[in-house]
Amino acid sequence: MSGLRVAIVGTGFMGAVHARSAAVNGARLVGVIGSTPLKGRAAAQRFGAERGFDSLEEALRHGVDVVHVCTPNATHARFARTALAAGVPVVCEKPLATDMGTAAELASLAADRDLATAVPFVYRYYASVREARARLARPGHRAPWLLHGSYLQDWLASPEATDWRVDAADGGATRAFGDIGVHWCDLAEFVTGQRITRIDARFARAFATRPGPDGAARPVATEDGAVVLLETDAGAVGSLVVSQASAGYKNALTFSFDGPDSSYAFRQEQPESLWIGGRDAHEVLVRDPGRGGAPVGRSAALPAGHPQGYYECFADFVADAHAAVRGEAVDGMPDFDAGLRAACIAEAVVASARDGGWVEVPTAADGHRVPAPVAVQ
Repeated sequence: MSGLRVAIVGTGFMGAVHARSAAVNGARLVGVIGSTPLKGRAAAQRFGAERGFDSLEEALRHGVDVVHVCTPNATHARFARTALAAGVPVVCEKPLATDMGTAAELASLAADRDLATAVPFVYRYYASVREARARLARPGHRAPWLLHGSYLQDWLASPEATDWRVDAADGGATRAFGDIGVHWCDLAEFVTGQRITRIDARFARAFATRPGPDGAARPVATEDGAVVLLETDAGAVGSLVVSQASAGYKNALTFSFDGPDSSYAFRQEQPESLWIGGRDAHEVLVRDPGRGGAPVGRSAALPAGHPQGYYECFADFVADAHAAVRGEAVDGMPDFDAGLRAACIAEAVVASARDGGWVEVPTAADGHRVPAPVAVQ
């Protein structure tokens, strides 16, 4: 079977990652769309694509099987909507949209047209993560009651550092949580099977100003970090610390899901191992697909001792997404419903940080229509 015809919208780092993962999975990169035709053509050459298109509409007329949207946050909805309206499946970078209502609209549009969709919550694809999930799902295993962890980075630890994400007009009302905190929340729900129901959040900034596009200092409206308390539908409580300005931490996503039977701890920067705590002893389980009871599937394909990293996880995610486009059933792949779920949690976090106190996380009660977050007295 020939590979899917893929168009990449976006010419930056994430566009390159999507293009690489698509090529690894045998896709045909028919073209790239940039913010200008010149940027699209230059990126097409870098990515190994056939050509640069002047617009997504031109690419759709040319003929594509799936569109990958890898542009600044505020433009995701426009490109995803265009592709879905043309009947083309979409892989869209997170956030699916910068507000919950638009995310719900996109999820509904995809469902109405029965189109495959995907949002790259790629940390689901670490074998250690799947191991924790499988163990917690075993019959008789009591659920964790304490969920805690952090996601820390330092790429904005300098007052001179800036990026389009700093501007709320491009990145949305939440930056640190919306960019990386949602990854942790997705893992918490994916691994434990519990749903976050209430949030109490606080935002903070390391610096009041950062350089704008012209180099002049501008006030920063979005958060450099967040502290979030949470409760789940299973009665668990927890906490999350998120930062993009913590010196020395590059991509330090960690979780510990603690229960009366076992606790499970994972560190993304050391992804080959899963710490499993017991009352009498603990073990560090190293990924090994040859071990009895180890997870199977794409995330377990590499032999033991061959480290599984970010690129491998992303390629596995894209493999699942493209399999879904071909009509195959895939387990645990994050689709637009996962993107909508992240938008609901982010909306509650923003509301709590703005107004103070506990806020209920809204859920889709009627199709993909979602009520506004509700403050809890």
